[in-house]
Amino acid sequence: MQTIHTSDFKFSMPLNIRWNDLDPLNHVNNVYYFEYFQIGRGYYMPTACPQWDWNKHMFVIAHIECDYFKELKLLAKEPTIKIRTASLGSKSFEIEYLITSLDQENHEIIHAKGKSVQVLIDTSLGKSIEIPEWMREAIISYEPALE
Repeated sequence: MQTIHTSDFKFSMPLNIRWNDLDPLNHVNNVYYFEYFQIGRGYYMPTACPQWDWNKHMFVIAHIECDYFKELKLLAKEPTIKIRTASLGSKSFEIEYLITSLDQENHEIIHAKGKSVQVLIDTSLGKSIEIPEWMREAIISYEPALE
C-alpha cells in the first residue's frame, strides 16, 4: 500500500458525525463515507477554484471508491475530511479524500481514503466538456503538486 501523508492535503474541514450515521455495530456505516465525500466536495470546489459556481458549473461522478482502515465512531475526536485534486485530464479530474480523527495523544488516525473521478458537463446539452482554462489554472494554483 502507498504511504499516505495527511500533510499532502491542503483542504480540510470538520466532519459532523450524526447519530443516524451509525450502524448496529456503533460505528459510521460505510455508505456515509460517500456522503462525507460529497459534502467535502461542496466546500472544496469553490475554495480550490474561487470562480466555481454550483449554479453554473457541474460535473458527474464517473467513478468513486473508498478503502476503510479503522472504524469511525460518533464521539471520535475532531473528525475531519481532507481533500485534494490528484490529477487533471482534458474533461475529467480525480479527487482524493481522507477521513481522519485524533487519538488520545492527538496523533492523526486515518479511518478511510477515497477517490472519485468527475467529468465536467454542460447541463443544457447533457454532454461532457473540456475543463476550462480558468478552472485548470485555479486548481493548479491551489494544488501546486499538480504542476
